[in-house]
Amino acid sequence: MQDDRTNAVSSAGDSANDVRSRAQHDPDFDRLAKLAATLMSTPAALMTLADADGRQVVYAHVGMSPAEAAEALALTERFLANDPVEARGRTFLLHAGAPILISGRIVGALLVLDGEQPPAPDPDKLAQLQDVAALAGSLVVLRDRSQAGARAEAALVHAETRRALALEAAALASWVWDPRTGVVECDTLLPELFNMPPAAKMRARDIVVAIDRRDIGKTRKIFQEALEGSDDYSGEYRIRGFDPPRWLAARGRVVERDADGRPTLVFGVNYDITERRNAEERQRLLLREINHRVKNTLATVQALATQTVRHAREPREFLDAFSQRLRALGLAHGLLSEYEWRGIGIRDLARLELSPFDEDDNPRISITGPDALLTPDQTLGLALILHELASNALKYGALAVPGGSVAVSWTVSGDKRLELQWTESGGPKVTPPSHHGFGSILIRRSLAKVISSEVTHEFAAEGVRAHISMPLGETAEA
Repeated sequence: MQDDRTNAVSSAGDSANDVRSRAQHDPDFDRLAKLAATLMSTPAALMTLADADGRQVVYAHVGMSPAEAAEALALTERFLANDPVEARGRTFLLHAGAPILISGRIVGALLVLDGEQPPAPDPDKLAQLQDVAALAGSLVVLRDRSQAGARAEAALVHAETRRALALEAAALASWVWDPRTGVVECDTLLPELFNMPPAAKMRARDIVVAIDRRDIGKTRKIFQEALEGSDDYSGEYRIRGFDPPRWLAARGRVVERDADGRPTLVFGVNYDITERRNAEERQRLLLREINHRVKNTLATVQALATQTVRHAREPREFLDAFSQRLRALGLAHGLLSEYEWRGIGIRDLARLELSPFDEDDNPRISITGPDALLTPDQTLGLALILHELASNALKYGALAVPGGSVAVSWTVSGDKRLELQWTESGGPKVTPPSHHGFGSILIRRSLAKVISSEVTHEFAAEGVRAHISMPLGETAEA
């Protein structure tokens, strides 16, 4: 029987690990030990519980010192034998004992001890001692459950904290909606996203009212489909009161339904997708602009090829002139692409188009003037003009001789009109041409798409001059 009790104590050790991992003495256990000694009229009492390894540990004692209690531990597993145990000169004999049980398993013992050979315990008192031991077992269970509850609560708090931090880091607003009451419980971010006062609870209809009228119909339809059976909801909509608009994405799921299939609990999140939608809109506009420009460019290239062939005297002349004009157009296109076709500065364009005609070690083209933003149409038109002027200067004008130079300057008037001057000097004496080639036609007509633009091309004896005037920021549709 002793071996059975020892094995039972070992097997039940895990049932009270939390209590046993605390300090061995506990005021409540001390009271139970004192109650047992008083009940049995003995001078000492000892209460033990098994640790994680099945070894008995003293949790309470009365009528003896801690050292004596430690020496009397042997009585826990021999309390049925009535064998005496010496403890600091005192002889403790087992008067009575009762096992401490949890779910039918022995986890410890409650012993009452005497210094003399005691008479056999009264059966009624022995039953009462067993009740006290049972009370000790119940107390162990309560302590275990209390600590388990505290751990679970702490874990829940930690999990909620981690969830809140994760949602905050991801800028997610979480909510739970009860369709029966129309109440939405939410975190602090949700009303902020909907441009509403701070609140922990909101009415579902107030949230719907905050959605832009353009998106309410589609949003209602998708959400209704989720409520009626699809369970999952996913939508995007604008919020009223923002210009440019604020876009939100919503993801939700019906997590509970009643016996009739009606939703009783819906969980979801919202997050701001304004930046993404703006990027998509910019991309859409850019693609539309590129498609528009590609069509215009193809038409321009076709016209360049046709007119260059018409004015060329031989194939080689056509290839040289056409390839150079395509190169000028390609440089402008490349620069526009870098700026996503939002327009570029005139200074960048002038330097890009004129640098192939200048000398790094002996610059002969000066570029001066305040920077101004050109539209894509103005950029392409002015690129062809600058190319033709520079090409003619290199072949026949100021850049054809070592001492010649070109000055490119411009001003921007108060009404945002660009006035650009091209002035050649130091070159050979200029004689007005008897007929105008395609290059001269390009100079005069390249800005034809730009409303109110003017281009003059003069062949003064001291050097070619050109004047370009156009309003900044205004273009005509092709």
